Amino acid sequence: MQDDLFGGTLPKPPSADVAANEPPTQPSTEGAEAPARRTRSGTVTPIVPGDALKTLAAALPPRLRLGTSSWTYPGWKGLVWEGEHSDTQLSKQGLAVYAQHPLMRTVSIDRSFYRPLTVSQYERYASQVPDDFRFVVKAPSVVTDALVRSEDGRGRQPNPAFLSPELARSECVEPALQGLGHKLGALVFQLSPLPLAQLDRIPALLDRLRTMLLALPSLAPLAPDGVIAVEVRDPEWLTPDFAAVLRETGATYCLGLHAKMPPLKDQLPMLRALWPGPLVCRWNLNPVHGPYGYEEAERMYEPYDRLHHPDLEARAALAAVILGITGRGQNAFVTISNHAEGCAPLTVRGVADEVAKLVTG
Repeated sequence: MQDDLFGGTLPKPPSADVAANEPPTQPSTEGAEAPARRTRSGTVTPIVPGDALKTLAAALPPRLRLGTSSWTYPGWKGLVWEGEHSDTQLSKQGLAVYAQHPLMRTVSIDRSFYRPLTVSQYERYASQVPDDFRFVVKAPSVVTDALVRSEDGRGRQPNPAFLSPELARSECVEPALQGLGHKLGALVFQLSPLPLAQLDRIPALLDRLRTMLLALPSLAPLAPDGVIAVEVRDPEWLTPDFAAVLRETGATYCLGLHAKMPPLKDQLPMLRALWPGPLVCRWNLNPVHGPYGYEEAERMYEPYDRLHHPDLEARAALAAVILGITGRGQNAFVTISNHAEGCAPLTVRGVADEVAKLVTG
């Protein structure tokens, strides 16, 4: 077994018997006291959490904030809200309902990756959630992608704004900070996969990354829990020099669970090199689909109402890291995509169960 972040051992993953309790072909209504029903008023209403769900939420470390990537999925009926609703309706009303779920204390705003958001847009988000809710915000691709891409995602030409300090500040950090205020948790610069020609130039890119990070305003005055995190999609970034840049600039590493990256245990040296510090983790894509399997996962998993590929080993390993970090007084922001196992709310529940088991011994 691998050493965990603090020198212990990771717990054994749950047995296969546990998987039998999460049938991949049946949607779960765990946490609801009544079956999902169609709403007639057009208003999105939350599930009524059962005692087991409330007890589980109360057992989690206060510094842990679990959540999902976005919230506009009609397939989450009976898991987050009651009744059937369109994604358009959920984009307007879903966040306030999502934030009432006992386990959902953060959410990743992913749309900001595709187009920068304004202060007023962030303010509207902040107004819909409780005071102790924290957002994870993705920086726009205009700053984080080395290529300018066409609508189908193919790189067309080098991006002259890649790692631009000016755009990172004006199009990302300042609007999010002003709009979300103390509800800003983690601001993630997810560096998209580099073209082959640049994989050999990472030392030069580290200099550009350092310059950008040093130019960003401090989050602490308005967002005391706020942290800048850098996520990568090329394992070539994972070097002591990368850790040194993050440490020098006060940023942290975003643990990225994605088929393009090594397993969680092989990314832990980055967290150890930056200790002490918070945990930012994004569980993005199940490895069964391979590094380019996003569209395959989407076709297989929609409408995201059930688990297809429960990854019990990843849940157990992530729970151990969460408890190790929160147990030493640091915050943890963990967001999970539908593409992790098929249904993000159910994966959140699974991770929460694993953390609670470690808490109670």
